[in-house]
Amino acid sequence: MSELIPSLAELHAMPQVQQPTYADPERLNWVVNRLRELPPLVFAGECDDLRERIAKVADRQAFILQGGDCAETFDGVRADNIKAKLRVLLSMSVVLTYAAQVPVVKVGRIAGQYAKPRSKDTETRGGITLPAYRGDAVNGFDFTPESRRHDPERLMRMYNASAATLNLVRAFVTGGFADIRQLHAWNASFVQDSRIEHRYEQIAGEIERALGFMLACGVEDRTLSVVDFYASHEALLLDYEYAMTRIDSRSQLPYDTSGHMVWIGERTRQPDGAQVELLSRVANPLGIKLGPSSSGVDALQIADRLDPNRVPGRITFITRMGADKVRDKLPPIIEAVEQSGRKVAWVCDPMHGNTFETDNGYKTRSYAAVVEELNGFFDVHDKLGTWPGGVHVELTGDDVTECLGGAFQLSETDLDSRYETACDPRLNRSQSLELAFMIAERLNQSRELRREPLQVPDWNE
Repeated sequence: MSELIPSLAELHAMPQVQQPTYADPERLNWVVNRLRELPPLVFAGECDDLRERIAKVADRQAFILQGGDCAETFDGVRADNIKAKLRVLLSMSVVLTYAAQVPVVKVGRIAGQYAKPRSKDTETRGGITLPAYRGDAVNGFDFTPESRRHDPERLMRMYNASAATLNLVRAFVTGGFADIRQLHAWNASFVQDSRIEHRYEQIAGEIERALGFMLACGVEDRTLSVVDFYASHEALLLDYEYAMTRIDSRSQLPYDTSGHMVWIGERTRQPDGAQVELLSRVANPLGIKLGPSSSGVDALQIADRLDPNRVPGRITFITRMGADKVRDKLPPIIEAVEQSGRKVAWVCDPMHGNTFETDNGYKTRSYAAVVEELNGFFDVHDKLGTWPGGVHVELTGDDVTECLGGAFQLSETDLDSRYETACDPRLNRSQSLELAFMIAERLNQSRELRREPLQVPDWNE
């Protein structure tokens, strides 16, 4: 490809984890070569724009809202499904922007989140052991030998599904659906809890009056009708991410064109590993997941490996400590990074550290634990004087029953009503909006605590 990027053979010779095992290497090579010939899914300039926005987050001038499915499915590539997820994120963004008076960088876990790391390679049911489901990009969910076989053809389906999703998202965010004057329409058949609905409609009414004033004064701005929305996913599958890495014609730098932002997971952030090696070469903004076993030394080691030149906006640390550990585990990591002089965006993933299995066999999360981890995240940053820069949540636009609690006080007996996730439990649309109000309140408290004036970043600087 280029001397800037190792060959796939060189990457395969490095330590690698959580990778598929394909029975037909020749077919895999054909798929990878075909993918390399296909158009990019995103463009280098868009990745640069996102990196500049994340630099503003690291500079305390904005907040990241990152959310979407835990694992996308090929069957989920439908207009209604994509529209529902986008509607949730837009509604949450409006709440955060208006209630917290902070610009929001909108990033979806979308158009590429088709693979998942697993704690075990196999799954056993009724005495039968088969490969674990690793996401639609690798194998199927059905518990049959044929479905669970690792199939390289699925990488091509992943590309096509991502392309279709991105095409529709771009149409929505530029074609009028994202117009802020449609915020009442976003709420139609959206919020069913009267308390949340009242709070949302109250904000919507205030925004509507403010917009009316602006328009009456002759103020017309593109930002009222079009939003910047970025796609992200975990860069888990080495073959796919390599195939989607291209050299930008403007800068002659390599970019992973599978998504605007890609992240390295808690299980795959080995500094000497193949995934880290590949991501160290691309110019995209990068996320790094940090769990409770992480230390400040770990954070700095992986940051230095991925970003030796300390490019503004390059690194986002996504912390996932668990509600019972965040206040103890997070402070020394932040202190070590801050003392190094690095300016990074700090984002809280309050989902992955709070998963458990119920007595009736469902993997779930408690909404109360999600809120508690977020409160701990804000408490730590408030105490240290650092900026709580974002939230990373698994959510859906549907009225699923996968996480306990929230406005409807979902219980374990409610889980089998609409438990639809392909992997991890997601917040439903009411829980997601309720969470946005909670985050907005904490952001206001954080800014008041610092006595910092409102800053409006210039994205065009």
